[in-house]
Amino acid sequence: MSVYNANPDRLWREYGRVFEQWDDLTLGRWVVQTLCQFRGQAWRLSHPLLGAYRLASQVANSREMWQKRLITIPNDYRSSQCCVAPLLPQFNRDVLDAGLLCEHCGETAVYFDELPSELQAPVKDWATRYDRVHAIAHWSERKVSEADDYPRLLEDAAKTAERLLHQMATEILPAFLPHFTAVVWEDQDECLDVQPEDIEIATDLPAF
Repeated sequence: MSVYNANPDRLWREYGRVFEQWDDLTLGRWVVQTLCQFRGQAWRLSHPLLGAYRLASQVANSREMWQKRLITIPNDYRSSQCCVAPLLPQFNRDVLDAGLLCEHCGETAVYFDELPSELQAPVKDWATRYDRVHAIAHWSERKVSEADDYPRLLEDAAKTAERLLHQMATEILPAFLPHFTAVVWEDQDECLDVQPEDIEIATDLPAF
């Protein structure tokens, strides 16, 4: 299942119909069991299991199953402050401004200044460097025209972004796992045309 499609909204609605047909008990069991599979790992945003979970959790949220306590949160997860669903935070390049996003409702689950102090410095350094690279994709027409070889600069920026995303997944996110049961990371950059398959993670590292 790919989230990178010309018409993803229509496909996601189609994919999600299966969960809409489940009763609350079946849906709740599946959601909790899947959450338990996530624990202790950093998961790619593009991972098929995470995509399926996101669809199921949207149905659960629409039925207010977490709010009505129709689903019991696994013991090692804590409730998010945004929607009371289990805290499953997403790390992406906008972390300084948006913080960690809630995988259930899409709102900010943890603001940057709420992160443990030992995480803030490496995250700020990484995000600042990534922002400089990402900005090349959004240069004005005038700045692009003044560049000696903009296509080459854009290609170099994409390669640097791949390295930075790899660094984030393998060097920064492992330090999050003592503080969060699981974490999700955005493994693409649509502006620089970086796709999940461009970022290779060794199989012995805890980044799925």
